[in-house]
This record gives sequence, C-alpha cells and structure tokens, in this order.
Amino acid sequence: MNNKIYPCLWFDQNAKDAAEFYCSVFDESMITSENPIVVLFELEGVKFMGLNGGPIFKINPSISFFVTCDSEHEINRYWNALSIDGNVMMPLNKYPWSEKYGWCSDKFGVNWQLMIGKVGDAGQKIIPNLMFTKENNGKAEEAINFYTNVFPASSVYALNKYEKGESDTEGNIKHSQFKLYDQWFTAMDSSAPHDFKFNEAISLVIPCDDQKEIDFYWEKLTSNGGKESQCGWLVDPFGVSWQVVPSMLGRLMAEKGQTVIDAFMKMKKFDIATLENA
Repeated sequence: MNNKIYPCLWFDQNAKDAAEFYCSVFDESMITSENPIVVLFELEGVKFMGLNGGPIFKINPSISFFVTCDSEHEINRYWNALSIDGNVMMPLNKYPWSEKYGWCSDKFGVNWQLMIGKVGDAGQKIIPNLMFTKENNGKAEEAINFYTNVFPASSVYALNKYEKGESDTEGNIKHSQFKLYDQWFTAMDSSAPHDFKFNEAISLVIPCDDQKEIDFYWEKLTSNGGKESQCGWLVDPFGVSWQVVPSMLGRLMAEKGQTVIDAFMKMKKFDIATLENA
C-alpha cells in the first residue's frame, strides 16, 4: 500500500538509527529517502517519517502501532527485537482478545502492540492506534466521527464500547476500527490515571497536491478548538498533531535548498506559491 496519511516519529537526532533498526526488524522494509532533517522509510508497505527534531518532544503510548502476526514464531521474533532495552506495558501472553498479545515500547520510545491474528482483506499489517486519555478520555467516538467526515474514502467498521461493570467507564470505546483514505486506524478511550496524552512527538502527515487541498485540511482540522502551529503543523480539537504539507516539498527542497527552508520556517499554513518563488 502507499498510505496517503503517514505517521511522523520525532527523534532526538537519531532518526536514521531508528529507521535502520525498524527495517532490520520488519520484513519487506526499506529506507526510501533521507536528508539531515528527515528519513522516510517503509515497514511492511506502510510509510513512516523519522524526524531529527531534537529533545523537545518525547514519544509516549498515546499513539501506538498494532502489528498483526501470522504465527507464534513471528510474534516472538518481533517481541524479542522490539522489547529489548525498552519497556513492557503488557507482557506477551494469552488474553481474552488474542491467543498471544503484548504491548511494549522499544529503545527509541515507540510503542508497539503485537498480536496473533489475520491481516485479512485489509492488507495492512501495521495500524496506528490512538488512545484518548486525560481531558480527551471519552472522546474517541466523537473524534472518529470527526475524522471520517473530513477525509475521503473513510468509514467506521467497529465501535466496541465498555459495558457496565467492565474495566473502564461505561460507554467509552474499548476498541474501534475505521478507515481514512482507505487506510486502517484504531482508537480507544482510557480512564486510567495516565501521565501522558497526545503530543507533537507523533504526528500524522497529510501530503497535499495543491493549495486548495492544503487550505481544506487546515481549515477543517483547526476548527472547533484546533490550534495552528508552525511549518504546516497543527493540533486538532482532540489534541492530535497533524502536518499539512505540499507533496512537492521534497522536490522544492532539493531544487532550492535553504531558501525554501527559510521560507517555510516563517509560515504556519504552507503557501505553495511562496515556496515555488523562493
């Protein structure tokens, strides 16, 4: 697959090391391009960006990545690689929802949920998961409805809620599945006293082909409580960070170099005409 929306992982000047590590863990993976600022790579056909952002933001479990494994051998192999020098949130074991499941963060802080199952018709082995905590706890369903109304080729496939007497607030989302731009995402609520919530350390990138598309997503995602930031970054009403960027930005940077960087460093929302004339 060639995901239209892809995650950006914020690293402290070690994005290349992280990309090489992930490509050594997952099959069918490779680094596709790199420069001193970003590294683009694919894991099982899913595109990622690694950003050399510095020490400002730290990755936390609010956004994790589900990995569906075909066999016990595969899940053990991934677990042994990803959990070493990381942290284990839920040990690899049998749970009501899977014969084998585990949640860990790796040595770079990225969170992975591994489980045995079938990739099925989705064809997407790695799926981002959004966990709504703190002031956003209980808003997962609202967010899903918001996102599926913003993005084309979107639909909701499952909204499983906690019932009375279960381990979280009745009516909260226990597990969900939805598509944005024909890509799978999952989301959940958590009433637990977590010390984390969404931040800029993991953002979702939307490459746009023209100014009209940039304007559309910028307006939609900053409305109703969203916030503008710098260089194409914004925070939506639920605290999730997005980057709305021109799809030709890489080409412009290669052609014009520092002049383009200087131009977009002064911007909030990207202006393609200004970049092209820089």
